[in-house]
Amino acid sequence: MITLRDYQVQNAAKAVELLSKYNIAYLNMQTRTGKTLTSLKAAADFGAKVVLFVTTKKAIKSVEDDNKVSGFVDMLDVINYEQLHKYVAEGNSIYDLVIVDEAHKNGAFPKPSLRATQLKTICKDLPIIYLSGTPTNESYSQVYHQFFVSSFSPFKEYGSFYKWAKDYVFPKKRYLYNREINDYSHSNEQKIKEAVGHLFISFSQEQAGFKQQIKEEVLNIVMDKKTYWLASKLIKDRVFIGKNGEEIIADTEVKLQNKLHQIYSGSVIAEDGTSVIFDISKASFIRDYFKGKKIAIFYKFSAEGEMLRRAFGSSITESPEHFNATDSSVFISQIQSGREGINLSTADALVMFNIDFASLSYWQARDRIQVLDRKKEALMYWVFAKDGIENKVYERVMEKKDYTLNWFRRDFSIKRHPLNEMKNQLNEFMGKYGIDSIQMGSHEIKRDEQPKEIATVNG
Repeated sequence: MITLRDYQVQNAAKAVELLSKYNIAYLNMQTRTGKTLTSLKAAADFGAKVVLFVTTKKAIKSVEDDNKVSGFVDMLDVINYEQLHKYVAEGNSIYDLVIVDEAHKNGAFPKPSLRATQLKTICKDLPIIYLSGTPTNESYSQVYHQFFVSSFSPFKEYGSFYKWAKDYVFPKKRYLYNREINDYSHSNEQKIKEAVGHLFISFSQEQAGFKQQIKEEVLNIVMDKKTYWLASKLIKDRVFIGKNGEEIIADTEVKLQNKLHQIYSGSVIAEDGTSVIFDISKASFIRDYFKGKKIAIFYKFSAEGEMLRRAFGSSITESPEHFNATDSSVFISQIQSGREGINLSTADALVMFNIDFASLSYWQARDRIQVLDRKKEALMYWVFAKDGIENKVYERVMEKKDYTLNWFRRDFSIKRHPLNEMKNQLNEFMGKYGIDSIQMGSHEIKRDEQPKEIATVNG
């Protein structure tokens, strides 16, 4: 049996009060403050015997272990978001309560995401405990569809986001292809807080008594000459044909931004979808610089993971449980899948091979090595290409801003191409709001996506 900290017991009691009154409790507890155990304690004290816990794939085992040790919930089903469709088909009649982890994932707007729609069906008439350390990382407009999932939403009188937005959002006009489109990201924060603030239980690492704050250091390394040559080539010509016939095309600013993001870390995705490795400088530097240290590494592109496997060999593990149980392993994970729900607190340091354009990835990934009673320094290192794109991205995400196309144009003095300008604007808009296509008359305009990465790596 596990003993909870006083603040966990207190927050669980507050959650029970909210569930009893509103059928909703939102645990806005910062990373590593123990919100999983707090939610399980709250569910048990609320009287829930059979609970569904929805989380990320890599967090499943950790949640199951927490409940096994604590014994709080009699019957707990732990699933990831990709499994929701199975539970929609099976129905929700067996559950007493649902715990929705990383609840901000359901905050897309103006239209609900598929996962939010699936959750709404599963959670029908059931009390919900929401969990997130970053409920509104990008915009308070994200609140609507998080609560849309609940039958007891404080906004249930509004049939859609659009109706809700009339009272809570200040739409701004944008013009794409000479067509007027509403941008709904500018919301009335104060009014939203007044409407939902009573449902939130907020708790910080500082309140929890964290003694070690994360210390970050940027390590700029000089990459191989071919890296800088290829980057310059694409900026100038927008196309490169390799000796083996591989094509690298950056005919739009969006593609150029993404290609440079790959290139400055030593790999690039060719037009046929294969990942080409041409510079292992970063992987070699990390291996040598952190020799003798227990490190966890986050990377962005699959080829970067392959570089790390080559550099560290059999020491590599992708299991956080195995990593925490041994002193000789090196943990690696892509930022997108590893930034949420896993504990890497036994690491001497967290090393970032690359940096994501999304500020959310930055703030969530950096907390993976934190734990309340950590005695050694919480160290985080960013390995960037000197004079590359990463430092530019870092400056933005540190300010909790995403690295957008407009920032990229300014930082690299990229001139706009009139023939592609409207396409770029439309693509950026669709990417921001998760829209796959827009119908304009009889013509369907699809979002421009990068080629799918595959496991085969050349070079």
